[in-house]
Amino acid sequence: MFDLLYKELRLAAHPNLYIFTLLGVLVIVPAYPYGMVFLFSCIGVYITFMYGRETNDIYYTALLPVRKRDTVKAKCMLIVLAQMTQLLISLPFAILRTHILPEGNPAGIEANVAYYGFGLIIYAIFNVIFLPQFFKTAYKAGKAFLLALIPATFAVVLMEVIVHFPKFTWLDSVESGSMLRQLPILAVGAAVYIIGINIVYRVSAKHFEQVDL
Repeated sequence: MFDLLYKELRLAAHPNLYIFTLLGVLVIVPAYPYGMVFLFSCIGVYITFMYGRETNDIYYTALLPVRKRDTVKAKCMLIVLAQMTQLLISLPFAILRTHILPEGNPAGIEANVAYYGFGLIIYAIFNVIFLPQFFKTAYKAGKAFLLALIPATFAVVLMEVIVHFPKFTWLDSVESGSMLRQLPILAVGAAVYIIGINIVYRVSAKHFEQVDL
């Protein structure tokens, strides 16, 4: 399985996937809508799947002595690795931001505990729609991307806007008390992401088994 993941990283992943993954550092930019970080990850995934289509990556992988389900699993692992790496890259910059820019983010939500919880949910929304749709044909990446991007974008807009309402200002805080209050959002986000990627794998594998390459 790790051989397939290595193949994904070396051959299937478009260079833009690595670039967009590194954009987790944008959480240190003042007055910036940090929800865009998650959408950049979605775009990186889409470009990689388009690149794979143009290079016949799926067909090449199908010629290897591996099951179709393993091909799907490798793609899922690649996406999870990219998304989790993006979050890990952003963390030290989010912490640094609270020290050098303590006045907050007027453009939207702060890079706090709630932000990462919402981010995991946004990733899950994109994954749950994009991968099963893509593996219905194993080549229509554009349609799958549009279907997944619309609800993911809506979730980002909701996350950025809701913190401007007085009732939800605690979601925008980086104070220790408020971030403790935000922990359930992070827990829910992690649960949604884990459950979501397992559903994604099973449904996508089922779809791909029926595709005649």
